[in-house]
Amino acid sequence: MLQIIDVEYLGNHSLEIHFDNGDEGVVDFTKILKGKVYEPLKDVDLFKQYGLKNGTLEWVNGADFAPEFLHKNLSPKLVKA
Repeated sequence: MLQIIDVEYLGNHSLEIHFDNGDEGVVDFTKILKGKVYEPLKDVDLFKQYGLKNGTLEWVNGADFAPEFLHKNLSPKLVKA
């Protein structure tokens, strides 16, 4: 079972996510924050209030995303020169 082991806020609605299988990358949540539970996360102040619980990314309002879903939505992280 895939688990998230670390998350870093990058700005706006983007997070760098590290998985227990060694994969890592960036998820831009801008287009996936839809629906009753996720719409409030469009407020950046609320979006930044996330944490990890049992390998899953969760927010203080109860919203969460399955690690497998986030893994499928990873973009490679950009390396700063």
